[in-house]
Amino acid sequence: MNIVLVWLIKVLLIFGGFLGIAALYTLAERKVAAWIQWRIGPNRVGPWGLFQPLADGVKFIFKEEVVPDGANPLLFRLAPILSAVPAMLTVAVIPFAGELTMFGHTTTLSIADLDISAIYVVAVGGLGVYGVILGGWSSNSKYSLLGGLRASAQMVSYELSLLLCILSVVVVSGSLDLRDIVAEQSGAIWRWNAFSQPLAFGLFVIATFAETNRHPFDFAECEPELVGGFHTEYSSMKFALFFLGEYCAMIVMASLTTTFFLGGGEVPFWPTAPWFVQLPAFLAKTSVFLFLFLWVRWTLPRFRFDQLMGLGWKVMLPLALANVFFYGALTSFGVFGS
Repeated sequence: MNIVLVWLIKVLLIFGGFLGIAALYTLAERKVAAWIQWRIGPNRVGPWGLFQPLADGVKFIFKEEVVPDGANPLLFRLAPILSAVPAMLTVAVIPFAGELTMFGHTTTLSIADLDISAIYVVAVGGLGVYGVILGGWSSNSKYSLLGGLRASAQMVSYELSLLLCILSVVVVSGSLDLRDIVAEQSGAIWRWNAFSQPLAFGLFVIATFAETNRHPFDFAECEPELVGGFHTEYSSMKFALFFLGEYCAMIVMASLTTTFFLGGGEVPFWPTAPWFVQLPAFLAKTSVFLFLFLWVRWTLPRFRFDQLMGLGWKVMLPLALANVFFYGALTSFGVFGS
C-alpha cells in the first residue's frame, strides 16, 4: 500500500510541477521578449503579472470552438491531444534527482525507472509529429496543410541527428538507462558529456530547436507565409493544447539535454549529494536551456526552408554519423566506457 501511495505522490508532484512550469514558461516567454525589445511585458494580472497564465487559461476556456467546413471532425479534435500528450508522457522517465525515503520506502525522483528509458524517450517523444501533421491535414486549409508538411519534413530530418547524438552517449555510457547515463557523468565536471562529446552536445542543442519548431526553425507556423501554420484553424482549448504541447516539448528537450550532457542532477565534486540538492541543480541546468530557447527566438532571424533542410541533411547528419563512429571506435579500444 505504501508503494502505491508513494507512486501516486510522485505522479502528482512531477506532473503537477511540470504543467506548472509550462504555464509559467509562457509568462517567461513574454517577459523575456519584453526585456530584449525594451518594453513592458504582462504586469496587470497579479503581482508582476504572475497570474497571467491563469488568466490566459480562463480566456481559452470561454472562447468559441470553431470547426471549419470540410474538416475531418475526429482527426481535427484528436490532433491537439496527440501533440501535447507525448511530451507529457516523456517526462515520466526523466531522473530529476537521486534516491529519497518516503513512508519508509526508498524510491527515486522519477515516475518510472526503465532499463530502456532512452528508447522510451525517443519512441514516445517522436509521436508528437503526428499531432502536427494531422492538425494540418484535417483542417481543410491550404495554409494548415503546408504547415503540417513543413513540420513533418523538418522534424523527421532533425530527429535523425538527434537520435545519433543520443546513440553516441549511449555507446560511451554502455547503457540505455537514463540513470546509468547520469551516473557515468558523476564525480567531476569534465566527466560531463558536454565536455567529452562537444560535437554531439552542439548538434543535440541545435536539433532540439528544430524538433520543437522554435525560432529560427519555426517554418511550421511562420506568419508571413502561412498565417499561423498547422494550427491556423484552431481556437479555444484545442489551440491551447497545441500551445501547451510546444512549451512542454521545450521543457522536456531542455531536461534531456541536462540528462544526457550535463550530468542530470549530479553536483560537481559531490557525487553523494542528497536529492534536495540534486533537484535544484537539475532545475538550474535546465533553466539555462529554457532561457536559450527564448533568447534565440527574439535575437536570430529565421532561416529559409532550403537552408533548414540543407543544414539538417548536408551538415548535421554527416557530422552526427562521424561522431558516432569516432566514439564507437574509442569505446571499442577502451578509451571510454567501463
